[in-house]
Amino acid sequence: MINKNTKIGFIGTGVMGRGMIQNLLKGGYSVYIYNRTKEKALPLIEKGAILKNSIKELCKECGVVITMVGYPSDVEEVYLNEEGILNNIKPKSYVVDMTTSKPSLAKKIYSKAKENDIFSLDAPVSGGDIGAAEGTLSIMVGGDKEAFDALMPIFELMGKNIVLQGTAGSGQHTKMCNQIAIASNIMGVCEALSYAKKSGLDPKTVLKSIGAGGAASWQLSAYAPRILKGDYAPGFYIKHFVKDMKIALEEASEMGLTTPALELSKKLYDKLIADGQEDLGTQALYNLYK
Repeated sequence: MINKNTKIGFIGTGVMGRGMIQNLLKGGYSVYIYNRTKEKALPLIEKGAILKNSIKELCKECGVVITMVGYPSDVEEVYLNEEGILNNIKPKSYVVDMTTSKPSLAKKIYSKAKENDIFSLDAPVSGGDIGAAEGTLSIMVGGDKEAFDALMPIFELMGKNIVLQGTAGSGQHTKMCNQIAIASNIMGVCEALSYAKKSGLDPKTVLKSIGAGGAASWQLSAYAPRILKGDYAPGFYIKHFVKDMKIALEEASEMGLTTPALELSKKLYDKLIADGQEDLGTQALYNLYK
């Protein structure tokens, strides 16, 4: 039974994890955290989170463990190695991977968890650093309805649009749909701003018109103002977006699906990485258009 006495473990205190953890703390939960770089966890300790020295130590304390790490290789290590979550968490506990990762890995974790009498959900998110901080993330969930319903009070502290998409891996597949849509959208935002500037218009004034019309989108409203300020700080890292696009391209290829817009977007972002811009936010794509 999930209640306010349930102790939540959270692994990964980066750009996204930081905001999500703060909202869990505001919701009245005890939150135990682990991060490979302890210095990154210090601001959260000041807000009431409890730092643990290892995943194994964290798992002994918690009935729910949430992960928000970088890459599928990180997910696999955190969950499946000897010192990882599934070998150390108590039976009847819940694990939720909110990293954007491979659907096949989500299914693997689910199967291993079930063998150990653990409930597992894959629940990647969308909404960037703003959504994480404000608790307005879209949360796309794969797994069993029983576990989904049990964890809804926790999800509601982190997001507003929370949907069970289907069985294990379905959350990750849904996130691929999300990233495919973003890949085209962010290119359109950058090209529109470039066109506005080249034609002699004031891009800020242009945004007043197109931001309320048929071109309106989250990417336009969230990132166009940052671009115009020259603010390329990461709400979502380029290196992580490229990782997501690579997964989506691999999955699409396995299904025999052609995704030319996604392929083009990845090629453009690959240029930014080659230029050493992988730690900037996705809105830095505008640098190619300048």
